[in-house]
Amino acid sequence: MDRTAEFRRWKAQCLSKADLSRKGSVDEDVVELVQLLNGREPYFTTSSCAGRIILLDGDINGFEVQKQNRCWLLVTHKPCVKDDVIAALKKANGDAILKFEPLILHVQCRQLQDAQILHSLAIDSGFRNSGITVGKRGKTMLAIRSTHGLEVPLSRKGKLMVTEEYIEFLLKIANQKMEENKKRIERLYNCLQHALEKENITNSRPKEKIKDKNKSSYTRKKKRNPEEAHSKCFTEENVKERENDDDLGISVTIFPEDY
Repeated sequence: MDRTAEFRRWKAQCLSKADLSRKGSVDEDVVELVQLLNGREPYFTTSSCAGRIILLDGDINGFEVQKQNRCWLLVTHKPCVKDDVIAALKKANGDAILKFEPLILHVQCRQLQDAQILHSLAIDSGFRNSGITVGKRGKTMLAIRSTHGLEVPLSRKGKLMVTEEYIEFLLKIANQKMEENKKRIERLYNCLQHALEKENITNSRPKEKIKDKNKSSYTRKKKRNPEEAHSKCFTEENVKERENDDDLGISVTIFPEDY
């Protein structure tokens, strides 16, 4: 079976499966982006979370918070208020942790070039911790994510270690991060839509004209990188937001992995 046919089979199988997430459906803030990706030939999403504020209870294992073995006291994909957190903390018996987790979106791509184009758009939209993984079976996965998360311990063995005023302060920060996360999702959606529209316009032109145009411009300038061509969709406001972005690192990982 050729790679294209195999990719189509993987896509059909994935999109026909039931949603096994805790919520059981795609988050509202990322529905349009997921639908846009799944509606295009080279992509399909395998998992997504639009971003959330969660309160976990349990034992802290070293420096890492393991969600699998902890009790979920509170989870919301919307801005959170202090009273909800205080009420949830009354159920805590262990070490309660307040977290904000930004968007995480896993996209399987038809080939590496498709992943590179989408990766470029994700980076330019503020998701600078995004990365590409190429598996041994030829599966090319893109993880779209950023680093503007938040994780703060609030209680120890059921005893609240901070004041309600401090919790209110933390929630103000978490809600601001939630709002910024939503802006980045919208930015990525707009950039992707813009790139796809440009692709449709290019593909609709007569091939002879495109060929002649390429010939005439070849001697004047270098051929543009496809990722660069797809990522030029920012307003002056977006550029300013990127300059003030707190995500300074860029991570692109391409390595063989057994899928």
